[in-house]
Amino acid sequence: MMSNPIPQLPFTLLADELERVRINTPLVHVLTNEVVQCFTANTLLAIGASPAMVVAREEVGEFAALADALLINVGTLHQERLEAMCLAIESANTAGTPWVFDPVAVGVLAYRTEAAKNMVAMKPAAIRGNGSEIIALAAALGLTDNTSMGKGVDSTASSNTALLAAQKLAQHSGAIVAVTGASDFITDGAATWEVELGHPIMTKVVGTGCSLSAVVAAFLADAPNRLNAVAAACALMALAGERAVECADGPGTFVAPFLDALHIIHPNQLRQVSA
Repeated sequence: MMSNPIPQLPFTLLADELERVRINTPLVHVLTNEVVQCFTANTLLAIGASPAMVVAREEVGEFAALADALLINVGTLHQERLEAMCLAIESANTAGTPWVFDPVAVGVLAYRTEAAKNMVAMKPAAIRGNGSEIIALAAALGLTDNTSMGKGVDSTASSNTALLAAQKLAQHSGAIVAVTGASDFITDGAATWEVELGHPIMTKVVGTGCSLSAVVAAFLADAPNRLNAVAAACALMALAGERAVECADGPGTFVAPFLDALHIIHPNQLRQVSA
């Protein structure tokens, strides 16, 4: 039980953040796993951002400095990709470009867990993961005792259970931490938003979580308030999922209406819902 209720992100705030992203059309440099590249690119295009999948270690440093935001996703990690990711992060930090860390399956395997610990030390603007990933990452950094091993990309811990770990991780890293699940919790270690939207079918479609991390990066570009930006990204994806499921018979028919919903949702619609 939580002693104090956590406020729900208002639709008016989501409307303002979405409008900002659509006006700015941020260029998002995506270093993600090979499984989700196409879906992630289409998701970014649907919200009004511009994706770029530049992955060669010879190019990532130069491009990260040109982009408006960077995503680092360790889903299919290997040595060459890790080297490229670190080069991109260093370049982004030098240029003042916000970057997002998605610690896929951290805590399950030692190699990626050690890499994740080092990446947290490189100061991401935001960290986005499921309950098991956030708990495991906090434990690996010595912030909590509970390792809560997940099953690869699947979470065995609820977002509620992971909230304390998320808050400690945010305080330790300086990042906005989003722990996603049946409800999403987005925290800077002191203030927290809850997003109680979405649909369980989203967990049956490969790439929804990974693409959310890319959307978080897009919303962080030139964001005046990073906590609000990350929470709005989570809310937009979850709301699109709710709308898409109305047109879907299952995971196979979910993707097209989901992308359509991301494209169609308009800030003025969101403001009318709040009125």
